[in-house]
Amino acid sequence: MTRPTLLRLWVFTLFAFAALMAWDATGGDLFLARLAGSHLGFALRENPFMVHVMHEGARNLSWALVLLLFVAIRWPFGVLRRLDTASRVQLALTVLGSVIAVSMIKHASHTSCPWDLQEFGGVARYVSHWSWGVSDGGPGGCFPAGHASAAFAYLGGYFVLRRASARAATIWLWTAIAAGLVLGVAQQLRGAHYMSHTLWTGWVCWTVGLVIDTAIARFGSRGTATAVPAHAGP
Repeated sequence: MTRPTLLRLWVFTLFAFAALMAWDATGGDLFLARLAGSHLGFALRENPFMVHVMHEGARNLSWALVLLLFVAIRWPFGVLRRLDTASRVQLALTVLGSVIAVSMIKHASHTSCPWDLQEFGGVARYVSHWSWGVSDGGPGGCFPAGHASAAFAYLGGYFVLRRASARAATIWLWTAIAAGLVLGVAQQLRGAHYMSHTLWTGWVCWTVGLVIDTAIARFGSRGTATAVPAHAGP
């Protein structure tokens, strides 16, 4: 089975975009939020494990891994030794760029978190995050899910690693997806985000990685220290 071409990856990305747009139209966000919360709020909002491990601990671990990727540009280890310096730079910058992209969108967002809604004890009313410029009466700044980007930001590593090891790229991809979903569900249970916020974070981080890889394929050098045969890969 050949590795997916950039064209196929872009087709998949656009299909995922359409699917996420459809999810917003179903009202699934509120349905899931109501399973975790009530008029009394969200029982797990201040849960010590959720706050100190799943939120603060995961965030700190993610930043430590970002730092490690930048260190690995000079002193690579493991499968990163099979990447040339330019590819290691791409990997580190893609992760950092994904975090920045999600943060910038959040900063401009008028969407408030579930725990800010009136039906969960807050002051805001539900407004779709696609209702640009429409205030929901709350603090906003909750779309997409910033915390999930602590894991989803690493999705871009798939595009780099698949040039050196198809197996490593696949493991990296599914690990980032699983970790992002776990962090997203944890925040959903706390009332910090809707499920669509988590899914959109994954899409944004994936797209940042794809855009960077496409730009490098079109305008830059794509040599690696060890190449994968064209027939190998997911």
